[in-house]
Amino acid sequence: MKVTFVDFGRHGDERGMLVALEEGRNIPFTIRRVYYLFDTRPHVRRGYHAHRQLKQIMIAVSGSVKVHLDDGCEVTEVTLDSPYRGLLLESMVWREMSEFSSDCVLMVLADQLYDPADYVRDYQEFCTLAKQERKS
Repeated sequence: MKVTFVDFGRHGDERGMLVALEEGRNIPFTIRRVYYLFDTRPHVRRGYHAHRQLKQIMIAVSGSVKVHLDDGCEVTEVTLDSPYRGLLLESMVWREMSEFSSDCVLMVLADQLYDPADYVRDYQEFCTLAKQERKS
């Protein structure tokens, strides 16, 4: 499975650091929605879905989180622990997030507004759709 990270330029001095996120520059899609997860309780696993069309970039702006990825052929796991590195998620990738550090803030930039019809929440349905997508 190809995992794509996007590294963001850091700017700063003795006062602190800044990262700018700009669509068309370091975000490869139009940003239609931004949300973030925080105060996730210990031992909680989140996600359990894929998106039919939506693309996202996940950024751990604080703390760390493990992201389990499955494209229907391969499974991998990555750790997000940097505010200047994002994980680009294409459509039809099953994702689960776990092992959130107590200070984790996971920000997600999406190329579409929230649409419940875009979610695939059943893993077996996801496997079937992923297999069909590979055949076409």
